Amino acid sequence: MSELQPSDFERADYRTVLRRLTTLDQRAAALRDEAERWHAERVASASEAVQAAEEEVRQARAEVRAAQRDLETVDARAAGLWSEFVHRVGPAAERFGRTLPPASIPRQRTERDAQDYLDEVESRVKYTAPARPFTIATKILFGIFGFAGGVLGVIGNTVLRQTGEAAGGDWQQAAPVVALLVLLACPVLAVVTAKLVADKRGVGLDTAAVATVLTTGLVTAGLLFTAVQFAQTGT
Repeated sequence: MSELQPSDFERADYRTVLRRLTTLDQRAAALRDEAERWHAERVASASEAVQAAEEEVRQARAEVRAAQRDLETVDARAAGLWSEFVHRVGPAAERFGRTLPPASIPRQRTERDAQDYLDEVESRVKYTAPARPFTIATKILFGIFGFAGGVLGVIGNTVLRQTGEAAGGDWQQAAPVVALLVLLACPVLAVVTAKLVADKRGVGLDTAAVATVLTTGLVTAGLLFTAVQFAQTGT
């Protein structure tokens, strides 16, 4: 039924007006039902949107916690690798800083994550260069160390003896003993120097190498000491 217009009151009779008025309650009820359904639908949609937003927030918080745990794990592993690097390299690592350097973003970004980079760093830190065996040149160098140790021992021995003779007193009595110790200590120091060279090559100093250095040093020291004593006696 069409809606009742103001002009209808002029041309409609009483029954028509009354009949049309009785339909207003029904129409109003239908409109209320429609409004309630619309409101219910909007409330349901809003509730779904709120639930979806809350779920996204929960997922975001979970991802943040996971990222924080990953960051702590990466930082702990990086600190351990840095400590191991400093321990292996020694003071030379201090040019990068005494503490773990700050993280930096690689120039060429790839799909690799932090663990991949840490694995690469770990392989490099734990890499041990293969040992280089002694060559003829190295053995000759050991002989030179022994010769130099013997020469230095004789020079120190001679200087201490002359100093003791010039000083007199108790030092004159102790100088020959100290000079003898210096004469024997210098070849031993030559062995220590050879040990440093062997460590740098990653090879242990074997008995033959030690014998080469020590024998060369003692023989050189003995020959030079005898020559010096003979020269002083002759003069």
